[in-house]
Amino acid sequence: MDPSGKTVIVTGAGSGIGRALCDAFHQAGAKKIVVSDIDRQAAEAVAGRIGGAAILCDVAEEAQVRSLIEKTEAEFGPIDLYCSNAGVALGFSPRVENAAAGPEELWERSWSINVMGHVYAARHLIPRMKARGGGYLLNTVSAAGLLTQIGSAIYSTTKHAAVGFAENIAIAHRDDGIKVSILCPQAVDTPLLHLLPSGPQSADGVLSPEQVAQAAIRGLEREIFLILPHAEVEGYIRRKMEDRDRWIDGMVRLQRRIYGSQS
Repeated sequence: MDPSGKTVIVTGAGSGIGRALCDAFHQAGAKKIVVSDIDRQAAEAVAGRIGGAAILCDVAEEAQVRSLIEKTEAEFGPIDLYCSNAGVALGFSPRVENAAAGPEELWERSWSINVMGHVYAARHLIPRMKARGGGYLLNTVSAAGLLTQIGSAIYSTTKHAAVGFAENIAIAHRDDGIKVSILCPQAVDTPLLHLLPSGPQSADGVLSPEQVAQAAIRGLEREIFLILPHAEVEGYIRRKMEDRDRWIDGMVRLQRRIYGSQS
């Protein structure tokens, strides 16, 4: 996937990784970049800087995602690349009394954004992409969806679900010409990171949003499913698959080292 000359949507684009993706696609010569966010002012600031278009959208609301897609295609033509980047990190605690005890509203909000945001986009884009012979989806997930997240069952569970959904699309729709990549960094220097308690996500260094965006560009060029801005994650995945019990033992030791005994 070469972004040059393409029409691109980026959700959660007012700051962080989303903003950096918009800048990277602009530098790569995208024809039109639709900057979508729940913060209108932030979206308009990014769009103004790169000559894009700002569209307000809460990805937790299917009607708003459908409207985002319809408005974009009506004004700028077929969407070549949809970057489902918006996400939330909720339910974090340095001491877990009960992994299942997070408030219902946090589970629901996380599910609606971290999972259903991807589902709604695919639900309304796949028929359009199939009709014209293909398209590309880039879903920002997290290394937590491949490994796990110490300190938040909510975040970890929804990110695992997002990985599973993307895999299903990649399998079900390859013959329709629809390609999928997932972007799975560890710690990234965004406002979101600074709201979280200290944890293992920063152990391999904190990347800038710009570094993550460049990793995304390289992954899209290669059209690979799994884009890992932190190279160390590949080794962690391999160890997890080779001996899951040993890996869990290691994660328990890591949790103890960071937060102390949970008992």
